[in-house]
Amino acid sequence: MSRRYDCADAGDRATGLREAASAIRRGEIVVLPTDTLYGVGADAFSPDAVAALLAAKGRGRNMPSPVLVGSPTTLHGLVTDFSEQAWELVDAFWPGGLTLVAKHQPSLRWDLGETRGTVAVRMPLHPVAIELLNATGPLAVSSANRTGGPSPATCDEAQEQLGDAISVYLDGGRADHATASSIVDVTGKVPVLLRAGAISAEQLREVVPDLEAGS
Repeated sequence: MSRRYDCADAGDRATGLREAASAIRRGEIVVLPTDTLYGVGADAFSPDAVAALLAAKGRGRNMPSPVLVGSPTTLHGLVTDFSEQAWELVDAFWPGGLTLVAKHQPSLRWDLGETRGTVAVRMPLHPVAIELLNATGPLAVSSANRTGGPSPATCDEAQEQLGDAISVYLDGGRADHATASSIVDVTGKVPVLLRAGAISAEQLREVVPDLEAGS
Protein backbone atom coordinates (compact mmCIF):
# COMPACT_ATOMS: atom_id res chain seq x y z
CA MET A 1 0.00 0.00 0.00
CA SER A 2 1.46 3.35 -1.04
CA ARG A 3 1.66 6.25 1.38
CA ARG A 4 1.34 9.87 0.24
CA TYR A 5 2.45 13.01 2.04
CA ASP A 6 1.56 16.66 1.39
CA CYS A 7 4.83 18.58 1.50
CA ALA A 8 2.95 21.90 1.76
CA ASP A 9 2.18 20.87 5.36
CA ALA A 10 5.28 21.12 7.57
CA GLY A 11 4.41 18.09 9.69
CA ASP A 12 3.43 15.96 6.72
CA ARG A 13 6.58 17.02 4.90
CA ALA A 14 8.86 16.03 7.77
CA THR A 15 7.11 12.67 8.15
CA GLY A 16 7.11 12.07 4.41
CA LEU A 17 10.80 12.81 4.02
CA ARG A 18 11.61 10.50 6.92
CA GLU A 19 9.43 7.72 5.50
CA ALA A 20 10.82 8.21 1.97
CA ALA A 21 14.41 8.01 3.21
CA SER A 22 13.59 4.84 5.16
CA ALA A 23 11.94 3.32 2.08
CA ILE A 24 15.02 4.12 -0.02
CA ARG A 25 17.26 2.43 2.56
CA ARG A 26 15.03 -0.68 2.37
CA GLY A 27 15.53 -0.83 -1.38
CA GLU A 28 12.05 0.46 -2.22
CA ILE A 29 11.15 3.20 -4.71
CA VAL A 30 9.55 6.60 -4.08
CA VAL A 31 8.09 9.47 -6.09
CA LEU A 32 9.50 12.93 -5.44
CA PRO A 33 8.94 16.43 -6.86
CA THR A 34 11.71 18.13 -8.81
CA ASP A 35 11.99 21.50 -10.51
CA THR A 36 11.24 19.96 -13.91
CA LEU A 37 8.97 16.90 -13.60
CA TYR A 38 8.01 14.43 -10.90
CA GLY A 39 10.58 11.67 -10.58
CA VAL A 40 10.66 8.08 -9.35
CA GLY A 41 13.73 7.44 -7.23
CA ALA A 42 15.74 4.50 -5.91
CA ASP A 43 19.07 3.97 -4.15
CA ALA A 44 21.61 4.41 -6.97
CA PHE A 45 23.88 1.81 -5.36
CA SER A 46 21.24 -0.92 -5.04
CA PRO A 47 20.94 -2.96 -8.27
CA ASP A 48 17.69 -4.52 -7.05
CA ALA A 49 16.16 -1.11 -6.31
CA VAL A 50 17.21 0.26 -9.70
CA ALA A 51 15.76 -2.85 -11.35
CA ALA A 52 12.48 -2.19 -9.49
CA LEU A 53 12.50 1.41 -10.76
CA LEU A 54 12.99 0.29 -14.36
CA ALA A 55 10.26 -2.35 -13.95
CA ALA A 56 7.79 0.19 -12.52
CA LYS A 57 8.36 2.36 -15.58
CA GLY A 58 8.26 -0.55 -18.01
CA ARG A 59 11.73 0.46 -19.13
CA GLY A 60 14.59 -1.73 -20.31
CA ARG A 61 18.24 -1.73 -19.24
CA ASN A 62 19.07 -0.14 -22.59
CA MET A 63 17.59 3.09 -21.17
CA PRO A 64 19.61 3.53 -17.96
CA SER A 65 18.45 5.73 -15.13
CA PRO A 66 19.96 9.17 -14.50
CA VAL A 67 21.27 10.05 -11.03
CA LEU A 68 20.28 13.05 -8.89
CA VAL A 69 22.65 14.55 -6.32
CA GLY A 70 22.09 17.01 -3.51
CA SER A 71 25.32 18.98 -3.98
CA PRO A 72 27.89 19.61 -6.73
CA THR A 73 30.62 18.34 -4.39
CA THR A 74 29.06 14.86 -4.67
CA LEU A 75 30.40 14.75 -8.22
CA HIS A 76 33.95 14.24 -6.95
CA GLY A 77 33.05 10.73 -5.82
CA LEU A 78 30.98 9.85 -8.87
CA VAL A 79 32.70 11.07 -12.04
CA THR A 80 36.14 11.10 -13.61
CA ASP A 81 37.79 13.10 -16.41
CA PHE A 82 35.39 15.96 -15.69
CA SER A 83 36.51 18.86 -17.87
CA GLU A 84 36.82 22.53 -17.00
CA GLN A 85 33.90 23.21 -19.34
CA ALA A 86 31.81 20.67 -17.47
CA TRP A 87 32.52 22.44 -14.18
CA GLU A 88 31.60 25.77 -15.81
CA LEU A 89 28.22 24.30 -16.78
CA VAL A 90 27.72 23.06 -13.20
CA ASP A 91 28.59 26.49 -11.82
CA ALA A 92 26.19 28.22 -14.21
CA PHE A 93 23.17 25.92 -14.16
CA TRP A 94 23.16 23.80 -10.98
CA PRO A 95 20.89 23.40 -9.22
CA GLY A 96 18.57 23.44 -12.22
CA GLY A 97 17.37 21.81 -15.40
CA LEU A 98 20.69 20.55 -16.79
CA THR A 99 21.72 16.90 -16.89
CA LEU A 100 25.37 16.13 -17.65
CA VAL A 101 26.53 12.81 -19.10
CA ALA A 102 30.00 12.09 -17.72
CA LYS A 103 32.35 9.15 -17.27
CA HIS A 104 31.70 7.55 -13.90
CA GLN A 105 34.37 6.42 -11.48
CA PRO A 106 35.33 2.86 -12.51
CA SER A 107 35.45 1.83 -8.85
CA LEU A 108 31.74 2.50 -8.29
CA ARG A 109 29.65 -0.57 -7.57
CA TRP A 110 26.35 0.27 -9.12
CA ASP A 111 24.20 -0.98 -11.99
CA LEU A 112 22.05 1.69 -13.58
CA GLY A 113 21.54 -0.23 -16.81
CA GLU A 114 23.66 -0.28 -19.95
CA THR A 115 25.59 2.94 -19.34
CA ARG A 116 28.85 2.07 -21.14
CA GLY A 117 30.86 3.58 -18.31
CA THR A 118 28.92 6.83 -18.13
CA VAL A 119 26.36 8.40 -15.81
CA ALA A 120 23.76 11.11 -16.46
CA VAL A 121 23.78 13.32 -13.37
CA ARG A 122 21.82 16.39 -12.22
CA MET A 123 21.19 18.53 -9.15
CA PRO A 124 17.52 19.57 -9.02
CA LEU A 125 16.34 23.01 -7.91
CA HIS A 126 13.67 21.84 -5.49
CA PRO A 127 13.86 21.98 -1.68
CA VAL A 128 12.04 18.68 -1.08
CA ALA A 129 14.26 16.84 -3.56
CA ILE A 130 17.42 18.38 -2.09
CA GLU A 131 16.40 17.50 1.46
CA LEU A 132 15.70 13.89 0.47
CA LEU A 133 18.97 13.61 -1.47
CA ASN A 134 20.94 14.97 1.47
CA ALA A 135 19.36 12.27 3.65
CA THR A 136 19.87 9.38 1.23
CA GLY A 137 22.85 10.22 -0.98
CA PRO A 138 22.68 9.91 -4.78
CA LEU A 139 19.44 8.52 -6.16
CA ALA A 140 18.70 6.90 -9.48
CA VAL A 141 15.77 9.04 -10.63
CA SER A 142 13.74 8.95 -13.82
CA SER A 143 10.50 10.72 -14.76
CA ALA A 144 7.61 9.24 -12.78
CA ASN A 145 5.64 7.85 -15.71
CA ARG A 146 5.23 4.56 -17.47
CA THR A 147 7.46 4.48 -20.55
CA GLY A 148 5.50 6.11 -23.36
CA GLY A 149 3.06 7.75 -20.93
CA PRO A 150 2.70 11.48 -20.33
CA SER A 151 5.40 13.18 -18.27
CA PRO A 152 3.95 13.96 -14.83
CA ALA A 153 3.79 17.56 -13.65
CA THR A 154 1.78 16.63 -10.52
CA CYS A 155 1.83 13.88 -7.93
CA ASP A 156 -1.66 12.82 -9.08
CA GLU A 157 -0.39 12.24 -12.61
CA ALA A 158 2.50 10.15 -11.31
CA GLN A 159 0.26 8.09 -9.01
CA GLU A 160 -2.21 7.38 -11.82
CA GLN A 161 0.58 5.77 -13.84
CA LEU A 162 2.70 4.05 -11.19
CA GLY A 163 0.13 3.12 -8.53
CA ASP A 164 1.18 0.72 -5.78
CA ALA A 165 4.60 0.05 -7.32
CA ILE A 166 5.67 3.09 -5.27
CA SER A 167 6.15 2.96 -1.49
CA VAL A 168 6.00 6.70 -0.76
CA TYR A 169 4.66 9.63 -2.77
CA LEU A 170 5.93 13.10 -1.83
CA ASP A 171 3.45 15.69 -3.13
CA GLY A 172 5.18 19.01 -3.71
CA GLY A 173 2.47 20.63 -5.81
CA ARG A 174 2.66 21.26 -9.56
CA ALA A 175 6.16 21.19 -11.03
CA ASP A 176 7.38 24.73 -11.69
CA HIS A 177 8.39 24.22 -15.29
CA ALA A 178 7.10 20.76 -16.28
CA THR A 179 9.80 20.54 -18.93
CA ALA A 180 12.42 17.82 -19.03
CA SER A 181 16.01 18.82 -18.34
CA SER A 182 18.46 19.57 -21.13
CA ILE A 183 21.12 16.89 -21.53
CA VAL A 184 24.75 17.66 -22.39
CA ASP A 185 27.42 15.01 -22.98
CA VAL A 186 30.72 16.11 -21.41
CA THR A 187 32.64 12.86 -21.95
CA GLY A 188 34.61 14.25 -24.90
CA LYS A 189 36.73 17.30 -25.60
CA VAL A 190 33.73 19.30 -26.80
CA PRO A 191 30.34 19.33 -24.98
CA VAL A 192 27.48 17.90 -27.07
CA LEU A 193 23.82 18.79 -26.61
CA LEU A 194 21.91 15.49 -26.61
CA ARG A 195 18.48 16.88 -25.71
CA ALA A 196 17.18 20.41 -25.64
CA GLY A 197 14.90 21.02 -22.68
CA ALA A 198 14.58 23.36 -19.71
CA ILE A 199 17.77 25.23 -20.64
CA SER A 200 18.09 26.41 -24.23
CA ALA A 201 21.09 25.84 -26.50
CA GLU A 202 21.56 29.62 -26.58
CA GLN A 203 21.81 29.76 -22.77
CA LEU A 204 24.28 26.88 -22.75
CA ARG A 205 26.44 28.48 -25.45
CA GLU A 206 26.77 31.60 -23.34
CA VAL A 207 28.85 29.41 -21.00
CA VAL A 208 30.39 26.92 -23.48
CA PRO A 209 30.43 28.61 -26.92
CA ASP A 210 31.72 25.52 -28.72
CA LEU A 211 28.72 23.38 -27.68
CA GLU A 212 27.83 21.00 -30.51
CA ALA A 213 24.38 19.71 -31.40
CA GLY A 214 23.99 15.95 -31.15
CA SER A 215 23.02 13.92 -34.17
